[in-house]
Amino acid sequence: MQPDFKRIIISRTDSLGDVVLTLPLAGYLKQQIPGVSLLFLGNSYTRPLIEACEHIDHFLNWEKIRDLPFSEQVNTLRNLQADVILHVFPNKSVARAAKKAGITLRIGTSHRLYHWYTCNKPVNYSRKKSDLHEAQLNFKLLLPLGLPTEIALVEIPELYGLKRIPKLPKKFSELLSRSYFNLIVHPKSKGSAREWGLENFAKLIELLPSDKFKIFVTGTNEEGTEMEAFLKENERQVFDLTGKLTLDELIAFISACDGMVAASTGPLHIAAALKKVVVGLYAPMHPIHPGRWAPLGKNTSYLVLDKTCSDCRKSMDCECIRSISPGEVFSILKNKYNSRD
Repeated sequence: MQPDFKRIIISRTDSLGDVVLTLPLAGYLKQQIPGVSLLFLGNSYTRPLIEACEHIDHFLNWEKIRDLPFSEQVNTLRNLQADVILHVFPNKSVARAAKKAGITLRIGTSHRLYHWYTCNKPVNYSRKKSDLHEAQLNFKLLLPLGLPTEIALVEIPELYGLKRIPKLPKKFSELLSRSYFNLIVHPKSKGSAREWGLENFAKLIELLPSDKFKIFVTGTNEEGTEMEAFLKENERQVFDLTGKLTLDELIAFISACDGMVAASTGPLHIAAALKKVVVGLYAPMHPIHPGRWAPLGKNTSYLVLDKTCSDCRKSMDCECIRSISPGEVFSILKNKYNSRD
């Protein structure tokens, strides 16, 4: 028997990459529960990504709800008439308001003390100690709904649902060329991942034939400032788009390009979800290793040293990720270029 739920809230109020890897959960729920309405509770920053997903029926801005008095937070959630809330990212304030709102099924990990009194369907699993991928771990919360929770990695790329792509402004679309492989390099990570290093990206840029690859550098305005010398030194080979794209525009630009090279960042996972050629760069350290955070898509690859290392656990400087050869990255991109239709 199919579960009879009309409205489900997916709560994930954290960062971009985490949200990307939660979208397959929405796709799966749509498959398993025909006619269900899915509401995604997230932050305003991730709204363009969430609204690009065809599986999400309504975006709820937690930052606006959070600023309301508690009684109004409760009324806002109660008025949604949701049957279920899935606390994919544990948030104590969301959990308290959802309980007070009387949402029938409140599901979250039992490894958060406040879930013991705010969730009536806690699930006993630990992300930190698991060998599963982050996207697979999200499905563990479906156990109380009576749905299968063991999802193979090969099934996930078809569940993203990034089909509502914003229109790319002409000033950016004009930069692209169908006769080239349009490649995005995203060197920085805003502290969310260990970085490969600008020296390695510079060497990769040197290796890429200028008659075959158009190279675009993306990042925030602040990251552009940090990379000022790097961008200046490579201005003849790259187009600097740091600080120039909103998230809507970044999603549209990634969709229009052919591939991306980056560490484990939100843009990397967006590119994977959009079926682009992706080369992810990783440190061999739990829990940030590719077993947990590899890009999932039909054209994805990743590189990581074959070792176990924790030397940079207390530092963002990681010799292991910096030891990945630019030649290895180039080899993957060259093969992808040569195999293009």
